[in-house]
Amino acid sequence: MKPRTEARGLALQVLYEYDLSGHPAGEVLMNRLQENPEDEGMVAFAREIINGVIPLSEKLDGLIAENAPEWPLDQISSIDKNIIRIALWEFAVSKITPIKVAINEAVELAKVYGSDSSPRFVNGVLGSLSTEVAKISNLLANDNTIIKE
Repeated sequence: MKPRTEARGLALQVLYEYDLSGHPAGEVLMNRLQENPEDEGMVAFAREIINGVIPLSEKLDGLIAENAPEWPLDQISSIDKNIIRIALWEFAVSKITPIKVAINEAVELAKVYGSDSSPRFVNGVLGSLSTEVAKISNLLANDNTIIKE
């Protein structure tokens, strides 16, 4: 598996635990790394994702809700929400990943971590959001918080 793909998976696991338990993201990341040490470059990318997504979660969720109107936000699984948050952050906020790549990576994460319907759902929501990148970028600009180790 590619290091960036592994980093997304690690970030997803941290964000999922953070959402469900409220444990500090830095501690969750460190615990994951103690269980399974990883390459520092991969960890740095995972940390960048986590640091980017957490402070924007509410705004990202608002965008998800707008683009999945048939699914109330509280009925969307935490895994699916976090996969969409990661991809959205990558292509609309940090702009470090091309849109098509971010969506493809998100669909692959959904296949591994989500339910049977997750890949199609994630692809549909991100496809809808991908047409509004400039609007999303403006909405989400300048919200940053750093997660300490």
